Amino acid sequence: MSTLAILIPPRPRLPARPADDAARATEFDYVQSHDGRSVAGTGRATAALLPKAGNVVAVLADADVAWHRVTLPKAPPARLRAALGGLLEEALLDDDAALHLALPPKAPAGQPTWVAAVDKAWLAATLAALEGAGVEVGRVVPASVPGGEPAGHFFTALGDGPPERALSLVLAGAEGVATLRLAGTLARALLPAAGSGLACTATPAAAAAAEHWLGAPVALRGEAERALQALATPWNLRQFDLAPKHRGTRALREGLRRFLSPEWRGLRRAAIALVVIQLVGLNLAAWRARQALDAKRAEMAAVLKASHPGVRLVYDAPVQMQRETERLRAAAGKPGEGDLETLLAAAAAAWPDGQGPVQTLRFENGRLVLGAPGWGEPQLAQFRDRLRPGGLAAEMSEGRVTVTRPKRGVA
Repeated sequence: MSTLAILIPPRPRLPARPADDAARATEFDYVQSHDGRSVAGTGRATAALLPKAGNVVAVLADADVAWHRVTLPKAPPARLRAALGGLLEEALLDDDAALHLALPPKAPAGQPTWVAAVDKAWLAATLAALEGAGVEVGRVVPASVPGGEPAGHFFTALGDGPPERALSLVLAGAEGVATLRLAGTLARALLPAAGSGLACTATPAAAAAAEHWLGAPVALRGEAERALQALATPWNLRQFDLAPKHRGTRALREGLRRFLSPEWRGLRRAAIALVVIQLVGLNLAAWRARQALDAKRAEMAAVLKASHPGVRLVYDAPVQMQRETERLRAAAGKPGEGDLETLLAAAAAAWPDGQGPVQTLRFENGRLVLGAPGWGEPQLAQFRDRLRPGGLAAEMSEGRVTVTRPKRGVA
């Protein structure tokens, strides 16, 4: 999945020139990578013109992140931010409400841990500017994090004179992260504490001045390579008030971007082929079913016309067949299934044992109503059981039993 690392310009500090502040507020250096480890491209653009990528990470300058060591309090997530502010009240240079605090992932409660502190208003405004231009920032990471073997990185601050006077050093190790200007003596005093095995790198512009100041060779590492190195950290400063909103929508969008990435090209092709095969198969099955249904309808129409030559137009073969058959039966004087003779004969054959002859009889519209005084549930159950094989039903109400032939659907 493609990755875009945005190098957030350092927060403006006095004495800063207004022109520089305006440029920093509108343009961002960026690094592109296809695998998160090698540089695929670099550039500088406004937020609206930044390249699209499946994974967008903002990298903060070392001087914009302060580090504090505390014992993580045992507090519920909703109150953890307030608990951290209370612990750091004496160590913070700014008001607690003006700072954004962040913890490493899966930090155990009751154990010492590092806390990152960033100017909250500045970071929130930077993220708002990016996301307002359609750049969805998934993570915010610091350029350096405390812990591990001590290491140093030399760079020059733009607009501060020649390299030997603008040279700065970032020291990172188990004691924390510090950004030092090398014009004074503090940095040289701290170097022995870092140990003789201090691994140092430098940007190409600062390499010569760094080797002269250090008295030893340094490895070259551009800001692009350093930004990609920062992506490997598990830290994400988007926590508490600055946590990403709409996580479900963001996760869906992230999954879609990942699915459309070059790494998933084979899976996309397989999925498209599977969908096409399913659609072709469903359409073929529907076509065959429709052909079979049309053939059945044609056979039924042929049977209707052969049985009843007088039928010229076929619109519902089963209904027309039944209607013509009933017409022929009536013309021949034969009783139908719902006629009085048929229902009366069936009722006589099913009459319950031990019951006298029927007292009253009424017939209308295929319903035969017989007087059955003194019948109980046993007699009615016996009567129903005997009628059922002939397709008849019986209902009893107020001393009368009604015999009918339920209507049957035509298949």
